[in-house]
Amino acid sequence: MVDEGRVGSVGELALGLALGFSAGVSPGPLLALVLSGTLRGGLGAGLRIAAVPLLTDLPVILLSVAVLSVLPSRFVAAGGVVGGAFLLWLAVSTLREARTATPPTAADPVTARAQGRRVLRQGAVANLLSPHPWTFWLTTGAPVLVAAWRHGPPAAGGFLLGFYTLLVGSKALLALAVARARHRIGTRAYRLLLAATGLLLLVASALLFTEFGTALLN
Repeated sequence: MVDEGRVGSVGELALGLALGFSAGVSPGPLLALVLSGTLRGGLGAGLRIAAVPLLTDLPVILLSVAVLSVLPSRFVAAGGVVGGAFLLWLAVSTLREARTATPPTAADPVTARAQGRRVLRQGAVANLLSPHPWTFWLTTGAPVLVAAWRHGPPAAGGFLLGFYTLLVGSKALLALAVARARHRIGTRAYRLLLAATGLLLLVASALLFTEFGTALLN
């Protein structure tokens, strides 16, 4: 006899893996911060930003399920505009730095720890202000999680495990690739790469303003 609970767990795990990989490699604010943070501070900084969803998504999940579903759409739109403004500030700062930046050298332990804390704070704020995690959990993640829970806690746990394994893991692999190349590039290439991450943040900011600013005005 087939164990329906076990089948459900495997199915939710596979769904979580698929959604996690898609979210992990999709262009967006957090991915741009992973790349720029790795270029500036090395692999440690990139891995810290990649792991930000593990630190910030619990309140996102809980509030998406319990609160956002009963609030007017303008609330979500306002959050998107605030997130766009924060990303615009990060984009401008990154583009300014790219004009005179030089390839990083090995930092002393105190400086490295300070850089790590700074990029972790930036990643956490960007993720909390970005409407994408909220929109995902409100429209896709929360319904899937509730349905998985009906199959039993193992199914819900499998979905979350699969989702966050590839959401964080894919970004961590990209950070590793960038970290291995960052000391092999010249000043011009480094500035171009840093400018490219600034442009990614700028595009993400523009998309948030366009999508959610229009919704807020209507």
